[in-house]
Amino acid sequence: MRLHFRGFVLPDGELRDLWVRDGVISAEPVPGADTVHASGWILPGLVDAHCHVGIKYGGGQEDSDGLIAQAEVERDAGALLLRDAGSPVDTRFLDERADLPRIIRAGRHIARPRRYIRELGIELDDERDLPDIVAEQARRGDGWVKIIGDWIDRAVGDLAPLWSDPVLKAAIDAAHSEGARVTAHVFGEDALPGLLAAGIDCIEHGTGLTDDTIAAMAAQGTALVPTLVNIDTFPGIADGAAKFPTYAAHMRDLHRRSRDTVAKAHDAGVPVYTGTDAGGSIRHGRIADEIIALTEAGFSAHDALGASAWNAREWLGHPGITPGAPADFVVYQDDPRVNLRILTTPSWVVLRGHVYDRRDPVTAYR
Repeated sequence: MRLHFRGFVLPDGELRDLWVRDGVISAEPVPGADTVHASGWILPGLVDAHCHVGIKYGGGQEDSDGLIAQAEVERDAGALLLRDAGSPVDTRFLDERADLPRIIRAGRHIARPRRYIRELGIELDDERDLPDIVAEQARRGDGWVKIIGDWIDRAVGDLAPLWSDPVLKAAIDAAHSEGARVTAHVFGEDALPGLLAAGIDCIEHGTGLTDDTIAAMAAQGTALVPTLVNIDTFPGIADGAAKFPTYAAHMRDLHRRSRDTVAKAHDAGVPVYTGTDAGGSIRHGRIADEIIALTEAGFSAHDALGASAWNAREWLGHPGITPGAPADFVVYQDDPRVNLRILTTPSWVVLRGHVYDRRDPVTAYR
């Protein structure tokens, strides 16, 4: 398959020709290439760095057809690289499908009994088992492990950490010795110091970040995936938590200051990347909404795009638009730096050199 595109390629915005041969971007013009489009703006395939392929919208596990449908929705939205931040089902058969996004798996969530959503994670009765389970998940995953850092503790009626500091240190060291990075679900404030002191690589949500923990993340290079479209569900969670008024008030407060928290982290130099938390309470295909949400936290349009495109791909070890890289990119009719809403209507999605004409969602070009 020989293809040719011409357009303004971000992040630099230069007018360039992109040549594709056999699914790979070519450094040289490709004779006989079919010109698909000769204008527009071209971005590296977008990244949803926190999603859950395998969890049904509304809860429960997806079947095989549901997994495929979720991945197709992400592809059609332009999200061509997914970091699956915990799934209860085996999705590796999707790797055989050239028409679906690449998935970087973090294995299953690791939690304590009654301290996370039932049936989704591995629940440890004894926290001392955490290092061994983390090492096991590191060997099964794609270079990432996901632990639950905090959740509501009904005994105290509020968010509380799940693990002691020494156990966290041993667990994160165990993952690193397997060549894996560790990320943690964290809503509140109290779990963050121990996770950061233990050498955590990434924080999911991070609504409880303070000036001190932001400074620690910036100094260590710890990444933040804030999942702002998910944080916007906090008021509804609080409304359903009348039995735990302290927790409900805490969740409302975390939501109220969420954009300011992300803005402070960004200003301090914390690496921030986009993730929607799709699966469960969030529908798949909302990467554009998350990019737009970052601008509500003070990001420029260019920086918000970088958090979901060139910077995010580099962070996860996948190339952008460069010779020799897989031809994974998205074409828009208008400049998304001027109007981010155009991200909701890509014109063409190119995945491994296969072109999907999104002007007519039913039709694939090749």
